[in-house]
Amino acid sequence: MLEPDDRETRARLETMRLAAPFEIIIAPAVAPRTKPKALNAALASAHGTFVVIYDAEDRPEPDQLRRALDAFADNDDRLACVQARLTIDNTADSWLARLFTAEYAGLFDVFLPSLAAWQLPLPLGGSSNHFRTDMLRRIGAWDPYNVTEDADLGMRLARHGYHTTIINSTTYEESPARLRPWLRQRTRWMKGWLQTWLVHMRAPRKLMRELGPAGFFVFQLLVGGSVLAALVHPLFLSAFLWEIMRESGQTLGTFALSTWLHGATLLSGYLASAMLALIGLARRRLLGCAWTLLLMPIYWLLLSLAAWRALDQLLRDPYRWEKTEHGLARNSRLMKETAMPSARVRSIAAARPRRPRGGGRD
Repeated sequence: MLEPDDRETRARLETMRLAAPFEIIIAPAVAPRTKPKALNAALASAHGTFVVIYDAEDRPEPDQLRRALDAFADNDDRLACVQARLTIDNTADSWLARLFTAEYAGLFDVFLPSLAAWQLPLPLGGSSNHFRTDMLRRIGAWDPYNVTEDADLGMRLARHGYHTTIINSTTYEESPARLRPWLRQRTRWMKGWLQTWLVHMRAPRKLMRELGPAGFFVFQLLVGGSVLAALVHPLFLSAFLWEIMRESGQTLGTFALSTWLHGATLLSGYLASAMLALIGLARRRLLGCAWTLLLMPIYWLLLSLAAWRALDQLLRDPYRWEKTEHGLARNSRLMKETAMPSARVRSIAAARPRRPRGGGRD
């Protein structure tokens, strides 16, 4: 699925001479120019019982489609979506990519699987979503005006009585390793979560009735709460630092109650994020980059910058889609992991005693 003016990608695809079942579809040249608008256009040409979304830079595990089909077969008829676990491939590119890896590990390997096990609503990952095609069409597919169509779609599936599960299959993605592209991407995500919260909260009583109390709480925590926490974080941090400076001559035990409350709020937020990420990194066997969790206060400040930038864009340019450039990664965990077995075989062969000349035995 390509944009009309994406001539470079189209030219590259044409050199590959893709035959059936591949088909190149050009998105309609009408507003809004968003990924969900293009997906809706592509869905009209889909004929399969199931449909899956992959981004161009994705590297899913080879058996992921089979695992997704097994999940649909093993679950009830209300299972509308199977989400694979996303992980960052270019972890070693920068400290920002390492923090992104930790964040994804906490989200896709710890938090979202827990929500899925309790059949609570969860925001989808935007990639490696496997759907029942009829259910996707039944709920109206994607919102073309939402710049994080995945979060909105996950909530609408839950509101229609469907649920999502997480499978133990990984898709490797490339994350922005530099600040400016990371900020643009995270701004778009924050803006989309704000859009999703505003749209679904137009009728809060109906939302509560359709999601149930637990689902309603999860929606507020994940969609609205994540953006709100990022927006108010610099205010809490500034208040805390101001009180510390004002009371710098006092002993620790005589600090004002507000100082302790601000400090405890900040610390609990940092620790909760770090612990979730740490558990995820342990499950991914990536504890080598856990040291970057010490930079969590800096990361939260960057999230705050993205949130305030998103709020400004929501008021001025709500449907603007700041695209993320890919193909810039310098390192690949997937290539290293797939190369390890053959390298291990070579090292074992090299270390094995040679058979003596002349027919001797080991």
